[in-house]
Amino acid sequence: MAKTKSIFICQSCGSNSPKWIGKCPVCNEWNTYVEEIVQKPKPFSGSFVKTKSSPKVLSEISLSSAERIHTGINELDRILGGGMVPGSLILLGGEPGIGKSTLALQLALESDKHKILYVSGEESEQQIKLRADRIGNTNGNCYILCETNLENIFSQLALVLPEIVIIDSIQTIHTDKIESSPGSVSQVRESASQLLAYAKESAVPVILIGHITKDGSLAGPKVLEHIVDTVLYFEGDRNHLYRILRAYKNRFGSTSELGLFEMSNKGLSEITNPSEMLISHFDENLSGVCIASTIDGIRPFLIESQALVSSAVYGTPQRSSTGFDLRRLNMLLAVLEKRAGFKLASKDVFLNIAGGIKVADPAIDLAVISAILSSNLDVPVSKKKCFSAEVGLSGEIRPVSRIEQRIIEAEKLGFEKMYLSKYNLKGLNIKNLKIKIVPLEKIEDLVRQLFH
Repeated sequence: MAKTKSIFICQSCGSNSPKWIGKCPVCNEWNTYVEEIVQKPKPFSGSFVKTKSSPKVLSEISLSSAERIHTGINELDRILGGGMVPGSLILLGGEPGIGKSTLALQLALESDKHKILYVSGEESEQQIKLRADRIGNTNGNCYILCETNLENIFSQLALVLPEIVIIDSIQTIHTDKIESSPGSVSQVRESASQLLAYAKESAVPVILIGHITKDGSLAGPKVLEHIVDTVLYFEGDRNHLYRILRAYKNRFGSTSELGLFEMSNKGLSEITNPSEMLISHFDENLSGVCIASTIDGIRPFLIESQALVSSAVYGTPQRSSTGFDLRRLNMLLAVLEKRAGFKLASKDVFLNIAGGIKVADPAIDLAVISAILSSNLDVPVSKKKCFSAEVGLSGEIRPVSRIEQRIIEAEKLGFEKMYLSKYNLKGLNIKNLKIKIVPLEKIEDLVRQLFH
C-alpha cells in the first residue's frame, strides 16, 4: 500500500509548503495553512468527458450564431453586457445574507424560456420551495437538485441537459478526486476547473455563487477569479434596503456598469431611477443636508449627504463616517479649518451617506463640505441646489469628469442650481440648460455663495 503524502496549502492564496508555517510568505496572512492529502487523480467515471482539441488557424474559426441568453432581470442583463454568453462561467460573490441566493433563484424563476438546473448544497428542496413561493414566480422549466458531489451533479446534467446551470455555492461542492474537505483551496479549485470545462464543452452558462471572507475578498484561492469569465459582487448594508451589483471582471462586456436593487419580502426588485430613491423627500429645509451629483461606473446618481456638527462632550472630538472614507473626511475638515477659518477641531463631526450606499467618487467632496458648514452654522441649504466638485488640499475647487451627465441628471430631477468648478465650464454649453450653473474657484467662494 502506497504511503499517503500530505502538504500544507494556504487557504487564502493557494500556495503550498511541505510543513506548517504560521505566516504565508506569499499573501502575508496568518494561520491559513491547512494540511491536505495529495494523491494521484482518479479517473472520472461520470458522463461528462472532455473532448480532445487540435490547433486551428484563426481565420478557420467560425463564430457561433448563438445569441446571448437573457436572464429576465434587466439590471443583470445590462451588467453582463446584454445577457449571458453561452459557455461562460459567472461568479457571484457577496456577504452572507446580502441576496446572492435570492437573485440566483429569481433568475431561475424568471427565465421560463430556458431549462435551468438549480444545484443547492446549502438548502433542502423544501427550503428552496418556501423561498420560491415567497418570491411569487413559477417556472415549469426550473429543476432543483440538492447535491454536493460533483460527479453526481455531472450525471444529472447529462440526464436533464439544462440550458443554464446555477451552483449554490461552490464552497459546498466537492469532488472524489481530492481527499480534502469541501471548501478547501484544492476542492474549490478542482471543482471550478471541471465546471469550467463543462461550460466550454457544452456551451451552457454556469453561475457559481461564492462566499467572501471577513476582509471582503472571495473565499478560496484567488485563482478562482482568474478561471471564471465574469466576477459579480453584491454590495450594500444588510440593515438597509438597497443592494448594488457590480462587475469587477467581464470578458464579454464592460466593468463600468452596475445595477441597483431593493430588497423586499418578495425578493429583489430592480430600481430603474436610483436618484429619486436615494434622496429624502421632506417638505421643510433642514440644516446639514446637501445633494451631490456623483457617477459610479458610467451611471449618474444623486446622493444625499447628511452631516451633524456639535460641541464635543468629551475631551477628544469624535469623527464618524458612514458610506464615506473617514480619512478623506478628516482631510476635508483640515482644509476647512486651514483655508476657510472654521474652527472645527473642538467639535464632533458625524457624516452619513443616505441609503447605506458607499461612495468613492471625489465629486461628493463639495456636498460633504457644504453639509458640514450648513450644520455648523445651522443654516439650511435649499433642496433645489446640488453640488459636484472635488476639493483640493489648498482649498481649490477641482473639476470632475463627465460633468455633462451629472448636470443632465440634476436637471432631470428638477434642481435649479448646481455648484461646480469653474474649470468645468471649458467647452460646456450652458445656454440651453434650464438649471443655473454656479462656478466656484475656492472654498471661500462657496461660503460666500451659500451663507452670505
